[in-house]
Amino acid sequence: EFVKQCQYSCGGFGASIHHDPHLLYTLSAVQILATFDALNTIDIDKTVSYVKELQQEDGSFYGDKWGEVDTRFSFCAVACLALLNKLHAINIEKAVEFVVSCMNFDGGFGCRPGSETHSGQIYCCLGTLSILGRLHHINADLLGWWLCERQLPSGGLNGRPEKLPDVCYSWWVLASLKIIGRLHWIDKEKLQNFILASQDEETGGFGDRPGDMVDPFHTLFGLAGLSLLGDERLKPVNPVFCMSEEVVARLGVRHQLLSL
Repeated sequence: EFVKQCQYSCGGFGASIHHDPHLLYTLSAVQILATFDALNTIDIDKTVSYVKELQQEDGSFYGDKWGEVDTRFSFCAVACLALLNKLHAINIEKAVEFVVSCMNFDGGFGCRPGSETHSGQIYCCLGTLSILGRLHHINADLLGWWLCERQLPSGGLNGRPEKLPDVCYSWWVLASLKIIGRLHWIDKEKLQNFILASQDEETGGFGDRPGDMVDPFHTLFGLAGLSLLGDERLKPVNPVFCMSEEVVARLGVRHQLLSL
C-alpha cells in the first residue's frame, strides 16, 4: 500500500509519499511489487509511458523531468521495462549505442561519455547490455582485470582506484564479475570474511566496513554479495536485477550472462 501511494498520475514513483517521481525510485517500486507478485495493483501502462518519455534522442535517459543524464538511469529504465515485459516501448538500439559510448579504455564505464570508470556504473552498463542481449560489446578479460584489482589486502572491494573498501561494492563488483563470467578471479574467502566482519552482532545489520554504523543499504548489498559468493544460508540472488532468482524466473525475464 505504501509503494502504491508513491505513484504519481504520470506513472512514475517517488522515494516516499509526496516526493517527486524519479527513475531510481520507479525501478525500486517495480522490484518491490514484482517480489510480492503485486504488479497488477498499479497502472503499468502509465509507468511504461513515464519511462519511455524520459529517453532522449541519443538513447540516454533523464532521471526525471529536470534532465540529469547518467548510465544509472539507462539501467533503471531498461530493468524496469524488462520486469514489466515492455522493453519494446523504447528505442533499444539507441539505448545500447549510448551505453557503449560510455565505455573507457580500461574496459569500464562512466556515468556519461568521457567520465571516469566506476564500479557502480560498470554494473549499470553491464546490466543494461545483459538485459538487451548485447554483451558482445564487452572486452570481458580487460574489464575483469580492472574489477578484480578492486580487491584490497583486507579482502574488501572498492569502487575505483585509491578508495577505501566498502561492503556495497561486494555487490557492484561481484555482480559485474558474475555477469561477465569472471567471479573466480577474486579471493572469495577473504571477501566473505570482510563482509561478515562488517556485521553488527547485536542488530544483525551490515555497515560499509568493520566497526562502522549499520544501515539497510549496506545490509542489502552485504547479503546479496554473500549470496553471489555461494552462501547456502541465503536464497540465490540474480546478478542483474539484485532480486531473488525465484522471482526473476517467475516473471520470465531474460538476460545474458557470459562464461570464461
